[in-house]
Amino acid sequence: MGRFTLIAKQGRARRTRFETPHGAIETPVFMNVGTAAAIRGGVGPEDLPALNCTVELSNTYHLHLRPGDELIKKLGGIRKFMNWNGPVLTDSGGFQVFSLAHRRKITEEGASFTSYIDGRRVFIGPEESIRIQSNLASTIAMAFDECIANPSPKPYVARSIARTSRWLERCRHELDRLNGLDTTLNRDQMLFGIDQGGVYTDLRVQHMREIRDIPCDGYAIGGLSVGETAEQMYEVISAVEPEMPADKPRYLMGVGTPLNILEAVHLGVDFFDCVLPLRNAQHGNVFTWNGKMRLLAEKYRLDERPIDENCACPACRQHSRAYIRHLLKVDERLGMRLCVLHNLFFYNELTTRMRREIELGSFESFYSKYRDILGEFAED
Repeated sequence: MGRFTLIAKQGRARRTRFETPHGAIETPVFMNVGTAAAIRGGVGPEDLPALNCTVELSNTYHLHLRPGDELIKKLGGIRKFMNWNGPVLTDSGGFQVFSLAHRRKITEEGASFTSYIDGRRVFIGPEESIRIQSNLASTIAMAFDECIANPSPKPYVARSIARTSRWLERCRHELDRLNGLDTTLNRDQMLFGIDQGGVYTDLRVQHMREIRDIPCDGYAIGGLSVGETAEQMYEVISAVEPEMPADKPRYLMGVGTPLNILEAVHLGVDFFDCVLPLRNAQHGNVFTWNGKMRLLAEKYRLDERPIDENCACPACRQHSRAYIRHLLKVDERLGMRLCVLHNLFFYNELTTRMRREIELGSFESFYSKYRDILGEFAED
């Protein structure tokens, strides 16, 4: 089990340190998403320190299909494979299986589905997911779960969370077995369990109470940002957070916008990940301390200012809005890369500043100020 230290707290918001075999993670933290062991937009591991990235996230499902987890194990594991020295969390593949609703089948044993690459039939259950993640030798492995569509009938959700609890027990047993083998690359691999239950807060609380009795290094809230409103998401977090162990990290999976992250930290969450900063960058949409910006807008055609005059990212230090807009207009890949660099830096700076504000006891005023800014468009 990793050592977890609560450094400061203001209201529900927490400033913590989680020590792992591959380095300490300071929270609140945003995990930079490198689904297939690479961050979209041509951002390499060598760029990540300049973006203040401390944790990278990769995906079990995608890496299992291509290039294959056995190959990555032969090459020394995911961290050596991509030349990244910091901690890596691997998602279990549960969300990707959920997204393949028209070509997957879920049973007590696990999920079978058709590969989007070559059409072959693939099966992943709790044991298979953990074996894949053990081969990848990530720092933190996520338990295999069923991500439930919102809305779903309550009786189905109740049956689903019971199955997810049973799957977590199987994940725990399999990881313990693998961590005891001499052939395992990372014998200190950690495990996070996942709370499910759709938007039914009573089922969410029930499920969290069930899984917290299964020893894990941290616990996540999964199955959100899949169709529910932001208010429903915050209601779920608010209900589940008091039931989560106070001495373990709390991870909100796949969420979200800067405003979502600010609100969730205010509700007591520590870990975050999302592809949103990357997807927005593809279309020239960037995040700043003054709100969101659409760089393709005509008003930036002659704008010599950086994206954000208060930003120290590589893009803002060297290039103008006008230049980046031009690159996006002519479909030059450098334009997307610069937007990705900026967005990831902003997300990491957001969590860095929240850590500092919690330590200083001024998080509430920070929260009050930026909750009215981060979700809006910048006026300049």
